[in-house]
Amino acid sequence: MKLKIGDQVLVTIGKDKGRKGEVIKTFPKSDRVAVRGINLFTKHIKPYAGRAGEKKVSERPMSTAKVAILNEKGQADRVGYKVNEDGSKVRIFKKTGKAIDSAKKEKATASKK
Repeated sequence: MKLKIGDQVLVTIGKDKGRKGEVIKTFPKSDRVAVRGINLFTKHIKPYAGRAGEKKVSERPMSTAKVAILNEKGQADRVGYKVNEDGSKVRIFKKTGKAIDSAKKEKATASKK
């Protein structure tokens, strides 16, 4: 699976088309991801044994085909792989060629300053 927890994605299809969010959970066997604040559903829970009823809102998983990862410029991009000289495999953005994990670290350090 090319997407990982913490990746910023753009929804390309469906009722939430055009919205951006962060991947909070991945389901590799079914090729799905759950994105924070996207594809929400409400479950109504009845009152039981003196406990009040409630509405539980949570994210449903969606297919990875419906989302696109966002690169450091905020554009929709695709994920590729590059093998380094030492044999390690690194995820890269197809448009820019930059490593994805290094781009995340740069954003994290910039936001802390």
